[in-house]
Amino acid sequence: MTCDALELSLNDWEILFSKWNSPRFRAAQVCQWIYAKKVFNYHDMTNLSKDLRTKLTESVLMTLPVLIKQQTSKDGTKKFLWLLADGNKIESVLLNHGGHKTACISSQAGCPLACSFCETGANGFKRNLTRGEILGQFLMMEKINGADINNIVFMGMGEPLLNEENVFASIRALNDKNMRNLGARHITISTSGIVPGIEDLANFEIPLRLSLSLHATNDELRSKLMPVNEKYPLSKLISALKFYREKTGERITIEYALIDRINDDVEYAYEMAALLDGLQPYINLIPFNPIPSRPELKRSNEARIKDFCRALSELKIEFELRKERGTDIAAACGQLAANS
Repeated sequence: MTCDALELSLNDWEILFSKWNSPRFRAAQVCQWIYAKKVFNYHDMTNLSKDLRTKLTESVLMTLPVLIKQQTSKDGTKKFLWLLADGNKIESVLLNHGGHKTACISSQAGCPLACSFCETGANGFKRNLTRGEILGQFLMMEKINGADINNIVFMGMGEPLLNEENVFASIRALNDKNMRNLGARHITISTSGIVPGIEDLANFEIPLRLSLSLHATNDELRSKLMPVNEKYPLSKLISALKFYREKTGERITIEYALIDRINDDVEYAYEMAALLDGLQPYINLIPFNPIPSRPELKRSNEARIKDFCRALSELKIEFELRKERGTDIAAACGQLAANS
């Protein structure tokens, strides 16, 4: 009976080696090869016996995504198109911030939420990714990069909190000191507002950072832009954010894409201040990235962006106008489609 290496926790590896009458410390050794050294061929794991390497090769699959295409933006952003074992395709992005790099990872093939400004949702939903498929993206990106990647954000294709079990399992592996040993403060979950998932995140044993895709400051507009708001309206969403903030003490980042004449009127800045009062969030303003499925949606012009920023400044709300990255290769927020 075979199993898949990236689906196994450290404890699973220890149980496996115990069944083979091998010392439990072999589990940590194999995990170091895979997660720290990015060695995926058992025969190259030189501190294991030849017999053990053969047994691993015969019994434990090493299923990794296959790189179909890699693109590099003029700003250094890299986009990876992967083929999964069942034929589905997903995309990941590597952002270069100079002193550090961030991997933007997908959690689903497609997305079921159908937000009006996102190409991923326009292409429909295929399925959740497994724990191993999530980890495989990151490990392969590190191997291709030739060095460790400092940060990971679950901000690629799909809604992470609709694949909570596999996302949380992958994070446990990333954080485990005997596996990837990535610090909790270097891992961020981005959600469109799945209230039960936010509450579960607040109770998760690893204190992860939370980013919320808001994009509208009242229920009427948000429901038009993001159908998920019908199920989890702003009143429930804000209550969940306050619970997360109180439970973890972590500051929440709010993502807000500025779409011309849709959500960029100055009045919405004032609505934002009232809606988020008491949360003390950090606002990420994102000039809207064009998508083929909605050509009528345009990026706010410079004057409207400046007016919106000025209003937030007057309201003493801390924000940043995000620098455009990867738009020329369709690697920016909302542009991932895995159809190239």
